[in-house]
Order: sequence, then C-alpha cells, then structure tokens
Amino acid sequence: MTKNIEEAIVKYMTGTATAKDLTMLSNWIKKQSNKEELEAFIKDYYAIEYSINDSHTDLAVNKLLSSIKKRKELTIPKKPNYSFKYVAAIIAAVILTGVYLFRENIFQQDLSQEITKEIKVGTDKAILTLANGAEIQLGAQEKYEEDEFSSNGSILEYFKNDDAKNSEDIEYHYLTVPRGGKFTIVLSDGTQVWLNSDSKLKYPSKFKKGDSRKVELVYGEAYFDVSPANKNKGADFSVLNKEQEVKVLGTEFNLKAYKDEINTFTTLVEGKISLKYQDHKKILSPGQQALYNFEENSILTKTIDIYNETSWKDGIFSFDNKPLSDIMKVLSRWYDVEFSFSNQELKEEQFIGILSKNQDIENILEQIKNSGIINNYKIKNNEITIE
Repeated sequence: MTKNIEEAIVKYMTGTATAKDLTMLSNWIKKQSNKEELEAFIKDYYAIEYSINDSHTDLAVNKLLSSIKKRKELTIPKKPNYSFKYVAAIIAAVILTGVYLFRENIFQQDLSQEITKEIKVGTDKAILTLANGAEIQLGAQEKYEEDEFSSNGSILEYFKNDDAKNSEDIEYHYLTVPRGGKFTIVLSDGTQVWLNSDSKLKYPSKFKKGDSRKVELVYGEAYFDVSPANKNKGADFSVLNKEQEVKVLGTEFNLKAYKDEINTFTTLVEGKISLKYQDHKKILSPGQQALYNFEENSILTKTIDIYNETSWKDGIFSFDNKPLSDIMKVLSRWYDVEFSFSNQELKEEQFIGILSKNQDIENILEQIKNSGIINNYKIKNNEITIE
C-alpha cells in the first residue's frame, strides 16, 4: 500500500476526502488483493483508537455509507458509477466484522422527532398455503418439515422428488411474504427464488416431467436463479404475471410487479430471456431492463445498473438518483409503514445512497435529512410525514 493510498483511506474515513481521493481509492480497490489489504489496514488502524461496540455496528455502517454523497466536490455521472458501490461495499464489509469507527455521541437522535411506537426492521417471515387451503406460518422461530419440503426459518426448500406423472398429480402452493418481511424458496427443480416484502408466488410442489416449468408471480418482487433446462430434461422455465410471460432457459433475473404500480420491471442479470406482453415480444440481454406499462400497453427497453435493481436480496438499499416518492414506497413495504409529504414537490427530490436494510428506519431518514433534500420528518405510530 502506497503512502498516497493510505492517506486517501484515512481522509475517507474521517470525512475529508476529495473527489480525486475517492477516484484513486475506488480504482485501487478493484483488485481483490487490494481489497484484502484495505480490510486489514482499517482493522489495524481503528481497532487501536476506538473500542469495538457491536450494538452500534449498523449505525456505523450507514453513517459511513452516507458520507460519500455529502462530498460536494464529487459529481455523480449519468452513466452507472461502480466506484461508489465498490467503496461503500468494501467499507461496509469491514465494519460488519465488528470494527466500531465512530464515537457514540455522533449518533444521537434528533429529540424533536415524535416516536410513539417502535417501527421494526423487516424479518424473515412468510405464509405457505397448501393445495387444501391449509396455511403454515414460516419465520425465524418457525422451523417446519414435511415429506415434500422443509423450512429452516428463512428458506423454504422443496425436495427433489420424482416428477409428477400427469397433470392430476400437480398441486399448487402459494408463498406469501407480508409487508415487513422477506423469504427465499428453492423449488423442486432447484430454482431459487428470493421474495421481497409484499410479494406472492404461485408454483407447483413438483413439476411434470418434460413439460415447461411454470410459476406465477401474483404480485410483488422476486429474484430468480433458474435451474438450467439441461438439468431438467430440456424443460424451459416461465414466469407469469398478469398479462406478461417471461421465458428462460437457465438464467438470473429480477421481476418487479407490485399491486399499486402500473409498471412492471424485468431486469436480466445473466443468460437470456424472452418476454411476451400481449402483442409485444422482447429479447433481453444481460444488463437490460424492460418496463411495461399496463395502462398504455407500451414497453420500453433500456440498459440499467444491475446492482441498483437487485441489491435488495442481499440486504442493501441502493438508490441512484431515485425520487423520494419511489424511495418511500420501498421503505413503506420493508418497514410496514405509511408515508405522506407535507409538500408534494418533495416527492420529486432525488437521493443517492447505499444503505443497509438491517437498521432502524430513523437512521435511514436521518441520512436522507442530512443530504439536505428534506428539512425534517415526523413519526407517529406507523405513519411518517416528510417535511
């Protein structure tokens, strides 16, 4: 590690880094060996000066992640800027090992906030509905096992039993993730699906041999890591949602189709998918997103930043010039709260930040407030007003 790199790291950690420092540091940590050296450096440098305090680790993480956006010298380009994510992700990983970088008094809450009811962070929870209508509560404290499947509290896994011989043998199950929840499911063919808050998936408990594998995202958001066709006797895989169908041959993609939105967003991470929307048909390449508007029956394809669209499944909020109206929808589902704006113009204000989902909502709101785009916020029970 050169002296210049060492100084850039110290400046970054103390909030005095310039745009030049950040650019140099972000380019340097693209190399894996440098990432490891950075981690060791930070542990050694700060473990001596500051005491470790696990109870404040998440606060430290998010205080640090938000600091980049406060650099007035740094101009965010319109094209995807991966250096921001690299810096934030590596620093976050280091802190999560237990290095406490900030003194407790910098995290004092704004006493003007009115908090009358604790708003909890989302957790692993879901409801499994069987073919006979029976409902099974799944969650961290609810481990469950039957002949066809088991749940460890965060993942529902279907065993790779024999394929269904005919259509009569197929039973459809539903996995519903409420607001304030998340859950992962492994289907009987090996396909893994991450379900976001306020989402519902319909699927067969086992697939019919030789037939196309079909599931339905009834509503919500899901990330699919599809088991390849060559591991399933050549059977392709399709995801249905309202008037659209996503057909794949073994790939990873994200599908967002919430009940309260007129658009669906299909983002391809790896492989190749074919989308059918009524009279429309599109082929997506990795890094592309298809936006379908049901009201206008129109489709738009564009190149996007994959990280921003898929980081939710890894416990990260990634907002890149997102309007507050969209951000509050995301936070509303995860924390199961309702937002309102004292000034409707605030909805169009844009925010940049990479934030851990595993923190109190007050911390998120404080970072948005510190960015200068809002003056304040008020919390009363499960209702939050942005001012």
